[in-house]
Amino acid sequence: MPATIEQLRIVFCVVPPFACLVTYFRLYVRFRRGKLWWDDFWVFICTLCAIVFVAASLLHVQNPGTLKQHVKVSIYYMCAQLFYAVVWTARISILFMVIRLSSGRMRRLLFWLAIVFFGTWGILFAQVWWVCERQPGWKAVATPQCALGLDVAIAQVISDVLSDVILIAAPMRLLWGVQLQRGLKLRLRAVFATTSIATAVSLYHAYCVLRIGGITEFLAATIQLSVSLLVANLPVIVAVVFRLKADAETDNTEPLSVVTIGAIRDRPRNLALSTLGATTTQMGDTTHVNVHIVHTNDKWTESTPTGIDDEGFDKLTENQGPDRLELKVLSTQHGFVQ
Repeated sequence: MPATIEQLRIVFCVVPPFACLVTYFRLYVRFRRGKLWWDDFWVFICTLCAIVFVAASLLHVQNPGTLKQHVKVSIYYMCAQLFYAVVWTARISILFMVIRLSSGRMRRLLFWLAIVFFGTWGILFAQVWWVCERQPGWKAVATPQCALGLDVAIAQVISDVLSDVILIAAPMRLLWGVQLQRGLKLRLRAVFATTSIATAVSLYHAYCVLRIGGITEFLAATIQLSVSLLVANLPVIVAVVFRLKADAETDNTEPLSVVTIGAIRDRPRNLALSTLGATTTQMGDTTHVNVHIVHTNDKWTESTPTGIDDEGFDKLTENQGPDRLELKVLSTQHGFVQ
């Protein structure tokens, strides 16, 4: 059943704004941590284009008699081009996220692929003009909308599938060589694999371009650009959730205080612990202190240039350090002298 104007307006007011809110949260987290980079720049541009797209789309579907005809034609062209702008800046943001985590030959290859993405976006941008300007009759209808046809649908399918395959394969290849726990690797691969969701939505949009058109095509385009923006933010959001969960678990298991016996290095550590025992020590006549004695095998780590240093997942080189003892104060009890 074809979509209605009211359904389209509801989607305009719900789905793209939600995707924009997710982007604002991602940028806030990156800014607070001092981690802003080119992937954040492109997702910011993507969000701006999505906001303008929603505004132009609401003008496009309003009462046809409120705007002059040439203004309505211009608004349609804005919507068509802003759709490509949102989708491709989202893909470029994902690609730069992978570039950020890569190095060496793979990093250079991904930079070249970014240039290819820009070139593809430019070709699709131009295709709208040369297809629509060859059939000017659509400009005279009450709500002007160009019939993009078979050529545009084929170009969209080919570009969408190939670009999404690249965006799935590149992070998979990167994570393959990183020293992470197996469960964490699987979760990260699953996050990047969500690009396939955007592929499925883009195929539906191409079908609407070819077979349905009209309001349904507009609705499919809006859903596709919103999903593209959400997918671009998903890896960062999931990493933030993992980190908050890890911090909460660390806070819940932290002792009251730690007294260290031995050398301390100013580097990140993985500590192999073995408990020697617990004891209650009387300090003076009135205070009892429960002390946990822990034997620590200090393994310190150094990050390599190819490590994933943004989301907290580094490729690390482990080194053996000296043993040490820790006295962990679990509790204190104060009494009264009788």
